[in-house]
Amino acid sequence: MSDPILRLQGVHTDIAQYHILHGVDLEVPRAAVTMLLGRNGVGKTTTLRTIIGHWPARAGTIIYDGADITGVKTPDRARAGIGYVPEDMGIFSDLTVEENMTLAAVSGPLEPTRRDRIFAAFPPLRTFWTSPAGTLSGGQKQMLTIARAMAEERKLYLIDEPTKGLAPAIVSTMAAALRELKTMGASILLVEQNFAVAKALGDHAAVMDDGRIVWTGEMAELAADAALQDRLMGLSMEGGR
Repeated sequence: MSDPILRLQGVHTDIAQYHILHGVDLEVPRAAVTMLLGRNGVGKTTTLRTIIGHWPARAGTIIYDGADITGVKTPDRARAGIGYVPEDMGIFSDLTVEENMTLAAVSGPLEPTRRDRIFAAFPPLRTFWTSPAGTLSGGQKQMLTIARAMAEERKLYLIDEPTKGLAPAIVSTMAAALRELKTMGASILLVEQNFAVAKALGDHAAVMDDGRIVWTGEMAELAADAALQDRLMGLSMEGGR
């Protein structure tokens, strides 16, 4: 892979007394969607949080856009163009949708063209623009979470299980919005348990097990090989499971 936007080399991460990442090697291509897959509890969320800096790497190197960011603080990683969408959403329930978006646009007011692009991706946000974020449905809150990451130009998006627990219609809206992000030239590292979504969105895939990357390749290759899926994850994408 030539000039990936992100490269992890031998990354180890501890949480309290637990050794979670055991030498992760991972490359994320530019302007593409890379799926980070694996069973629950193998280190996928820890990988994203280590990249954004919420949990420091004890060893190894994180190279982002050609620069070593291993020791860089989280706000500086964000200012460098990394957007993080956590699984737990992290919105401000007492603030309106507009106020949530204004806080996310830290470099200045939300540009009208960017706002309109977000409305096109997530129409309910236009409807509830002046409503408290806490009154939104679960799917609408997840839309707002991703929209907050889109409030500024980002080079890399780290997105943790955006469709978890959502109704099929909302999943389709979410997938379409992520596809739009990709067409805008963004690079995306996406943790996703819905394999139908992974198959539809992913260009590349990396599979984790026990805190390590155990397989990398094209998403289409993984999606077409049920035996490989079963060997790596004990799951099959057939039928969208």
